[in-house]
Amino acid sequence: MTLDIQYKLNSNINYIKFIRENPKWYKILNRDPLSFREFIMDMKDKYELKPMDRVNKLLNNITMLQSFLDVLK
Repeated sequence: MTLDIQYKLNSNINYIKFIRENPKWYKILNRDPLSFREFIMDMKDKYELKPMDRVNKLLNNITMLQSFLDVLK
């Protein structure tokens, strides 16, 4: 694995956690450092860090709050 990739991995806690949970990425990144973008996308999919996921979480929280307020009426 190149030093650049190692530095990028160590700069983010989520990257470290994800690569430890999915060791296949060690092999992939070691053989093809250009697949780092795929690694990031896979990590964001698993941890639901995409903007659309955040919007969905917010909507779910609003819906839950609204139902809670309806119960209190």
